[in-house]
Amino acid sequence: MKFSRVCLHSFGYELPPNVVTSADIERQLAPVYERLKLPEGRLELMSGIRSRRFWDTGSLPSQGAILAGRKALLASGIDASAIDFLAFTSVSRDMMEPATASFVHRSLGLGPHCQIFDISNACLGFLNGMIILANMIELGQVRYGLIVAGETAEGLVQSTIKQLLTDATLTRKSIKPAFASLTIGSGAVALVMGDRKLKDTGHRLVAGACRANTRHNDLCRGGQNAEQGTLMSTDSELLLTEGVDTARMCWQSFLQESGWKKDSIDQFFCHQVGRAHAQQLFSTLELDPARNFETLPVLGNVGSVSAPITMAMGIEKRKLKPGQRGAILGIGSGINSLMLGIDW
Repeated sequence: MKFSRVCLHSFGYELPPNVVTSADIERQLAPVYERLKLPEGRLELMSGIRSRRFWDTGSLPSQGAILAGRKALLASGIDASAIDFLAFTSVSRDMMEPATASFVHRSLGLGPHCQIFDISNACLGFLNGMIILANMIELGQVRYGLIVAGETAEGLVQSTIKQLLTDATLTRKSIKPAFASLTIGSGAVALVMGDRKLKDTGHRLVAGACRANTRHNDLCRGGQNAEQGTLMSTDSELLLTEGVDTARMCWQSFLQESGWKKDSIDQFFCHQVGRAHAQQLFSTLELDPARNFETLPVLGNVGSVSAPITMAMGIEKRKLKPGQRGAILGIGSGINSLMLGIDW
């Protein structure tokens, strides 16, 4: 995928008000840790996550997305009436029907001509949204578009803690599939993109590549039921191995599509899963880990929000400056990998 007329205008993001440390979660799990003789600090040590953010009780995914979308629109200087496209791209949704995008559309005051829908692809939904919007801009169907995501992890984490505390059969081995659920955090992010023929920001989306490896769609599965709430089961070790291998194949396609050399990329922004994941990814792709900007230690894994909010915060901290190149490297359960190249 190559793009010639797609500009990135501005990001907006919203951090939930409540900071929950890995130590806080371990304190709630003290009876389990004592029974299984698990060492304190295990969660942070294995994941690299010191804390994550949670919304106030009862917060909906659309509410965070609205706050982030409002910030992105304000920073872009583009009027809401000029937005022709809106996609809500999170794993979390307000309800099954209607589309969560409809609540965001109404609250932001977007026009009746604006095409709206939800996109779901695990942790890669936001990046898929960027590609869909970019293609429509290339075709001249859209002037400006807005992509939003709002993840609410509170239910998953609390359901996981409850299940671990009540499962008398739990062992050091059987607890492993639940471990990844304790690394999840909440947050919201938004991005305005547009046709550079109308307004050239100098920040261009250049190319993208994707790979699907659905032989391994059983390695991370989640859902809801009436009795247990939201739960997820993850084979973290195999998901890491197969996810990085899928990314390796995607990376080769990305280099071909973009025409870039790996050493010409100034900054990388990745989906934030865990410390071991980042180390393995950069080792396999033979990339300099010093060029990887991370939010993992303080935000955890924020699902579809992770990669774009990491880029947004990196730009804010001037880790990516005008004239430099940035790449978003995404891996999501399924398994899918999606990579985007941006001339900033």
